[in-house]
Amino acid sequence: MKLKNVAAVGAIALVTAIALSSCSSPATPKPTATKSADAGVDLSTLTGTITAGGSSAQANAEAAWTAAFTAVATGVTINYDKSQGSGGGVTNWLGGSYDFAGTDASLNPTQVTSAATTCGAGGGLNLPVYLSGVAIIFNLDGVKKLNLDSATIANIFNKKITSWDDAAIKALNPGVTLPSSAITPVVRSDNSGTTANFTTYLSESQPTAWPYPASNAWPVTGESGQQGGSGVVATVAAGKGTIGYADQSSVATATQASIQLGTSKNYVAYSAAGATKAFAAAAVAAPTGTGDLSQKLDYTKITGAGSYPIPLLSYAVVCTTFKDPAQGKLAAAYLGFVDSTNGQAVAAKNAGAAPLPASILKDVAASLKLVK
Repeated sequence: MKLKNVAAVGAIALVTAIALSSCSSPATPKPTATKSADAGVDLSTLTGTITAGGSSAQANAEAAWTAAFTAVATGVTINYDKSQGSGGGVTNWLGGSYDFAGTDASLNPTQVTSAATTCGAGGGLNLPVYLSGVAIIFNLDGVKKLNLDSATIANIFNKKITSWDDAAIKALNPGVTLPSSAITPVVRSDNSGTTANFTTYLSESQPTAWPYPASNAWPVTGESGQQGGSGVVATVAAGKGTIGYADQSSVATATQASIQLGTSKNYVAYSAAGATKAFAAAAVAAPTGTGDLSQKLDYTKITGAGSYPIPLLSYAVVCTTFKDPAQGKLAAAYLGFVDSTNGQAVAAKNAGAAPLPASILKDVAASLKLVK
């Protein structure tokens, strides 16, 4: 974004330096603001309110982005409702309640068709904004390190492996004393993009052990269903012998398993660098229309050393045409900041995210020029 006065540039540089050198926690990010994509607007002149919501995986990043953006765009208020989850966020956006939706899964064909009604002929755009990973978290007395492969994960969540001392788990964890207690899987009860990413990983890597199509709705009945990633994390932490999945930024102090990389003997814990390597190997552009940046992740291609086997890519979904052009300009300015180099650094610092590749940021900047 072009900033029209030296004072604005100086304020941005100063606030950025303070925030990125701080030790702020994801829940209480320090104000941070930087240049966004080029929309020909001075951030300090913007006024209005952005209403959005959806992906709970984006929650910590959205809090940091909001603090960063409004530190300079002081006339702007941003309300992001993480309680909706990806499914609720898209539903509310299609209903006209949100300026954009956060979602961990790009629009499906039915939603693409609905977006043409909501947004007009230009439809909606899926814009990548956030890259991290799906963490497998567990709570098991006396066990702090756990290796799991995709087959064992699939069989646990499909209720085929029901005890912690099952032979399959023991084989992956020699020397670890595993109790004979029951395994309690904890899953999302709401329509969730995190669930969509996780079930895509399971269906692609273990089509026999996981005989369900990828979906944002959990397919196995009788498990402990919880609202939002925070609900899963809290339930795993409060239980005994529990296991669940959540975006890594929400797991806090929960214990994470290391996941087998392909068919190798390497087990990998989440890292931002690992998510970046995985994305580079797995992502293939799958646009639904002009300017759309949907990506398909092929989890079977994630084999490079250090790659995290379950990356998660999250989007902002926005109309190309707003009923109020000023609102479109405001939303584009915010999303331009989110998908700037500095905006991605803010998410990395405050939510442990992996910065998106420069090529994706360039493509987002071009797509945002379509938003009116």
